[in-house]
Amino acid sequence: MTDALRPMTKQRLYEQVLDRLRQYVTEGGLRAGDRLPPERDLAQRLGVSRASVKQAIVVLEVQGLVEARHGGGTYLVRDSLDVEPVERMVERRRRLPDVLEAREALETKLAELAAERRTDDDLHALRSALAHMAEEIEAGGHGVEGDRLFHAAVTAAAHSGLLAEFMRTIAEQIAESRTESLRQPDRPHRSLAQHQAILDAISDGQPRRAATAMRRHVRTVAKVRLLDWDPEEQR
Repeated sequence: MTDALRPMTKQRLYEQVLDRLRQYVTEGGLRAGDRLPPERDLAQRLGVSRASVKQAIVVLEVQGLVEARHGGGTYLVRDSLDVEPVERMVERRRRLPDVLEAREALETKLAELAAERRTDDDLHALRSALAHMAEEIEAGGHGVEGDRLFHAAVTAAAHSGLLAEFMRTIAEQIAESRTESLRQPDRPHRSLAQHQAILDAISDGQPRRAATAMRRHVRTVAKVRLLDWDPEEQR
């Protein structure tokens, strides 16, 4: 069966606002750090409600494309507004809670086992991953690759083939949750500190402490703007 003839969906009004904002930034040659016009002005110029403009700005914030400063306007984070299609965001929002639930269950146990079974080589891999993440963040990045390496090193240090296989089956979804989390404001440095706490517990051979540190970390990962966003708030 094909879904090509599925019912048509009417484009949300804020999606039309997003299209106009992308065009405005491109044609105006705006760059990272430049300020967008106030919401009230945008609503008036576009002939839409301020609520529709506000929802469009929220979508841009969720995607890490703009920074809305309280009482100080909205500023570009990048040189363009390459907005992800809203339907893709909706789908990611739908599956993210399940992914985070699985991560908490699996990775908490992996950290516990790593504290019991880690070798000197495992500890070296963990420290190298943490150093890599710190270098990425220092260079202005989000630390995504270092984060991936760290969690892979924890999985390896647990020396559990079956749990490692479970992790591989959801690797794509984990990567998605990682990117979503690390683009939250100030999240990379917080994540780095939490990784250090996990490493310390594993290095000290403290399984319960390692599990607690990992659980705290994954619950922080779960705190993302995407899950607070309601795609149907303004149509």
